[in-house]
Amino acid sequence: MSESSNRPPLSLSPGQWSFTRWKTIGQLEALDVHHPLFKATVFLQGAHLTHFVPRDEADWLFLSDTARLEPGRAIRGGIPICWPWFGDPARNAPEVRKRIHTDSAHGFARTALWKLEDVRESAHEVEISLSLDANEDFAEVWTGHAIALITFSFSIRGCQVALTTTNLGSDPLAFSQALHSYFPTSDISRSRVLGLGSSNYIDTLRNWEYFSQEGPVYFEGETDRIYESGEPLTIITPAGSRKLKSVGSDSTVVWNPGPDKAARLSDFPDYAWKNMLCVETANATGDYRVLYEGQSHTLGVLIGRS
Repeated sequence: MSESSNRPPLSLSPGQWSFTRWKTIGQLEALDVHHPLFKATVFLQGAHLTHFVPRDEADWLFLSDTARLEPGRAIRGGIPICWPWFGDPARNAPEVRKRIHTDSAHGFARTALWKLEDVRESAHEVEISLSLDANEDFAEVWTGHAIALITFSFSIRGCQVALTTTNLGSDPLAFSQALHSYFPTSDISRSRVLGLGSSNYIDTLRNWEYFSQEGPVYFEGETDRIYESGEPLTIITPAGSRKLKSVGSDSTVVWNPGPDKAARLSDFPDYAWKNMLCVETANATGDYRVLYEGQSHTLGVLIGRS
């Protein structure tokens, strides 16, 4: 796609924006927000939020020190958008899997170029909306026609992400998805997630068997679990706490690669597993969604203060 096609239409002229600017970071085009109350960075590739920094605070998101900002390459950190399938295609429900024609995990949205739809600004908030038309351009990897619209809302209170899928085809559309959110911590061994107690979960590291969570989720090496819960959560780290409130979700993924997998991951330092955790708002495994012609579903998360 040419550089001019990455730019917004005339009605969204950057001259009308007070706090938002186009910026090339690495090899990718981004919207860089410098509001008096916060900063944020959203890349057009993947509709990928990599930074949200309230005034006088550290970044609320984790981004790998070795993330590579290149066309066609997923960014390691921030909030990757896994859509229109989550995880290994083979581990998805048959209705989702039959549409997928690749072995690649997590869908194509996180490396696709999204279209800027709108930027709205006020003295207290900035809202950015982008869209992805999943049509015949993606026929080699996926069968379907849908549009994904994502809206980021930033304020001093927090960050809200809402991903709305609309089925533009005539056949029922089954899909899975996740907002693959990375959060920072100074010490993973002193971090935990509250709000999943008494939930059942699939442990992908133990033959995909079901278990029941008792109390907080702690991290003792590699962790990869899909919880059957969309309840509000609290992430506790040595630096403080963060609240997550989801909509349109009855599944939550909790992930940390641990030392062995971290050494095998691309664009990820060997030590970085100690300084991050993922708590992902999802529609995964049995929580996949089906839309009939013209129907829409919104998956969202509000990341806020405790």
